[in-house]
Amino acid sequence: MEFDEDAQLDGSQVEDRRGIPGGGLAIGGGAIGIVGLIVALVLGLDPNLVSSLTGSGSKPAAGTATGTPQSSTCKTGADANKRQDCRILATVNSIQNYWEGEFAARGKKYSKADSVLFTDRVQTACGAATSAVGPFYCPGDHKAYFDLGFFNDMGRQLGAQGGPFAEAYVVAHEYGHHVQTLLGVRVGNDRQGADSASVKSELQADCYAGVWTHHATTTPQASTGRPLITKLTDDDIARALDAAESVGDDRIQKRATGTTNPETWTHGSSEQRKQWFTTGYRTGDMTKCNTFG
Repeated sequence: MEFDEDAQLDGSQVEDRRGIPGGGLAIGGGAIGIVGLIVALVLGLDPNLVSSLTGSGSKPAAGTATGTPQSSTCKTGADANKRQDCRILATVNSIQNYWEGEFAARGKKYSKADSVLFTDRVQTACGAATSAVGPFYCPGDHKAYFDLGFFNDMGRQLGAQGGPFAEAYVVAHEYGHHVQTLLGVRVGNDRQGADSASVKSELQADCYAGVWTHHATTTPQASTGRPLITKLTDDDIARALDAAESVGDDRIQKRATGTTNPETWTHGSSEQRKQWFTTGYRTGDMTKCNTFG
């Protein structure tokens, strides 16, 4: 994965709150991370209730700490080729460049969503969250949240190969949830089971991540007219597929207990996650991402 070294990054799309105390321990947003997901799947709980195991609530945050835009440290594609946080910013820029153009082509307006980098815990409009939640999207404030330590956890806890484009897949998946929010997709209370709305929503977000991947090296940046991402290799795609497989419900359950229980699934099996990412990647067509059909 390589970025155009001369590209100017839009640092306003990512807030850096690393090191800013976040307060409380509630879980909010549209996804749950490795630690919380293992607990939920092993015990057969609704993942949205995992916060109760730590004595935390789900009240909306009274206030949200603000951080520094990444423009202060991440300015060009050359920075993105050297630093992880700048790479996340550049990935966010590319994803939103694509979805803005895709929505416009369909006569719709894409509203940009900021990302927030945090450490340990963070306040959101969906409540307060710890890094145990993993990357997540909060529909209440239209922001995606990332503790960069999660990407190391994917390797240590779930055996993922990792790498820059494995990270990009995760970021693109969370922005898939933002696309769903803009399109009015709702999960409601159907949050567990292999055929639940929760699983269908997560698989659709995987498919949307694949759609962006298909167009990543051809989507022009407004400021330069050139693609921000200049190169993706077969190894990059393989690592994205490996990351998708590593966070399948069946794989997480089997690593934790040696068995699987589809009745408690919330995100879909490893094979389903790979399949839907692949569907989006091969077709490049968001209309092929109808996991609810």
